Amino acid sequence: MSAFKVIQPGLLTLIQDAGRYGQHRIGLTNGGPLDALAFNWANRLCENPVNSSALEISIGGLVLEAETDTYIAVTGATMPLKINGRDCSYWQVQKISEGDKIEFGFATAGARAYLAVKGGFNFTPSFTSTSTVARESIGGINGGKLMIGDLLPCTRVKQASLLAVPEAEIPHYPSQLLLKVVLGYQQQSFDRVQQRLFFSSDYQLSDKVDRMGFRLQGQQIKSSLNGILSEGICHGAIQIPADGQPIVLMNDRQTIGGYPKIGSVIALDTAKLSQLMPGNKVAFEQISMERAHNINHLARQRYQNVALVNIA
Repeated sequence: MSAFKVIQPGLLTLIQDAGRYGQHRIGLTNGGPLDALAFNWANRLCENPVNSSALEISIGGLVLEAETDTYIAVTGATMPLKINGRDCSYWQVQKISEGDKIEFGFATAGARAYLAVKGGFNFTPSFTSTSTVARESIGGINGGKLMIGDLLPCTRVKQASLLAVPEAEIPHYPSQLLLKVVLGYQQQSFDRVQQRLFFSSDYQLSDKVDRMGFRLQGQQIKSSLNGILSEGICHGAIQIPADGQPIVLMNDRQTIGGYPKIGSVIALDTAKLSQLMPGNKVAFEQISMERAHNINHLARQRYQNVALVNIA
């Protein structure tokens, strides 16, 4: 079998494709990579379709053994990467031979890295996607994180282009962020004082951070609503529960909820948020829907216009 064997699974390593869409009606959330940009770069380096399955490695500690010849690319957070004990670079394609040992250290900048293999990992989709959502026990391998001895099937590849992302396009992962927010229709339940407090305060990531949501600590915010009927929740929504401490909802969020929401963080910034560690700081900036669209379109155009470098 052409595959990688999991020798050590790391703190949290998950199979992810681009996400599970169109299934909210049956209560299934999106899943998918927390940092879509890093995920996309990994697949693009391997010349894979954008929805190919890859590994999301949180914090680090993953060790794999290759049982095939192929090519990989690793992007995202800075985690020391060694192949057969030799230090290797991120953001470029690496040749892998059968028997090679691939080891990740622990993150020194950022929190999540992505490993793509030429042709993608071969897993059977569940409800249209291979994305793992552990809370729902769906996707990936038995709906959970990687375990010792798991096999990650892929295609044997003898030859591929050795590509790299230009240095100017490689993201940096700071420990403090300003997140752009589009106000939601429930903004009126937060008076001007509460909104000003929210947008002028620094918050710290608590230790209650996972793929469902990032809980923050700092200035309390109060809504005039004591509760609302449960309703659909979008990616990046900022819930304000009874304790007044914001929660930014992420890929594995519940599909409905009943806390008031002051607005939503744009997707480009939730990706940056996912690279922060507990204790790091964030602040919020209000932007218009029109500016959010412009930011999105410009970022997509920039990504598409980048020419990868051939390092062979």
